[in-house]
Amino acid sequence: MDRRIEQRRWRRWAPAAGGVALLLVAAVAYLLISPAGARAVEASAVQITAVRSAPFQDFVPTRGVVTPLQSIYLDAVEGGRVERLLVADGAVVVAGTVLATLSNPELERQVGASEAEISARMGDARGQMLQLQRSRVDRDRELAQARYDLLQAQQALDIRRSLHDKGFVSDAEIRTLTTTLEHHRSRVAALEASARPEAELIAGQNREIRQSMTQLQDNLASIRGSLGALQIRAPTAGRLTAFELQLGQRVQAGQRVGQIDSDGGNKLSAQIDEFYLGRVSIDQTATVEHDGRTYQLRVSRIVPQVVDGRFQVELAFVGAQPPNVRRGQTLDVELTLGATRPAMVLPHGPFMAATGGSWVFVVGKDGRRAERRAIRIGRRNPQFVEVLDGLEPGERVITSSYDGFSEDARLILR
Repeated sequence: MDRRIEQRRWRRWAPAAGGVALLLVAAVAYLLISPAGARAVEASAVQITAVRSAPFQDFVPTRGVVTPLQSIYLDAVEGGRVERLLVADGAVVVAGTVLATLSNPELERQVGASEAEISARMGDARGQMLQLQRSRVDRDRELAQARYDLLQAQQALDIRRSLHDKGFVSDAEIRTLTTTLEHHRSRVAALEASARPEAELIAGQNREIRQSMTQLQDNLASIRGSLGALQIRAPTAGRLTAFELQLGQRVQAGQRVGQIDSDGGNKLSAQIDEFYLGRVSIDQTATVEHDGRTYQLRVSRIVPQVVDGRFQVELAFVGAQPPNVRRGQTLDVELTLGATRPAMVLPHGPFMAATGGSWVFVVGKDGRRAERRAIRIGRRNPQFVEVLDGLEPGERVITSSYDGFSEDARLILR
């Protein structure tokens, strides 16, 4: 009779155990071959570039916005309602041109009341000056009369003395005339002594009154000028822009109503990465391409405040300017930071976003491994980065993105 033969249990698990063993052997082999901390990366997924020596053009590209060479803002000095518009936005005006006229009945009433008050005060000041002049005339008249009386007394005494010597006039009469002469002499001396301080006092009062009148006249001119401020005028010649007033519109005092841009003169305003803040200086040169021509510029102003990682520079044209450009138009600018000279360069690539230029993955000679290495960079432009230390010409570097392996020490290139 046939008998069923039972299969041994270890034979049923033999294929699975063999697979596991094969995996363990492969893992051990991989660990033996691969150094610790390494990550396997497909070589076709990265970009590898050689370090080389080449002339380095030290410039930074940016976009400049066309702005007027000079802009003067127009603010309403007095508030009011727009009665007339005499010039349209975009017109070329000369200094003093009336652009718009406002009306303000309340201001006109205030000006009228103030004019009446100032006129009354000026009338009082003129009356005071007239009174001082009369006082001076009266003093001069009194002094003149006293001197005349002294002269008359002296002449009368001289005549009486000659008659006294002949015996026709008594001694008593001579004494009376002498007393009268001394009285007139004392009176003249007193008037002359008081004349100088009184004259100085009157002169001082006259100066104060004149100063007061001058101030009143200035106040009157200022008050009348407030009515003149209801006419909005162009402070200088140029092109009127941002002038958007409408008839009947209510304008507040101090409200900006437009601006005057210098006509025919422009400059460029550009935003530059804060990395270059220490390398940009006044009078550095730049170029701009427009309609197939190259125009020269220079840095005329630097605004060092950094906003959102960028700072502002103003560039003035040197010589000819591009024709037919308008305010707000953008132009491509190359700002020269230094002279072109030989350097060890590395192409500017996505790796800079992860490393900032402080380290790179350097590919070994066999092309199968890449080691992380610290480097030091200098200048940069849109195409290249200047390498100052850490690399040698001919060495190959991964310049593509380091996303996914920026924390690794080494890579295995498969």
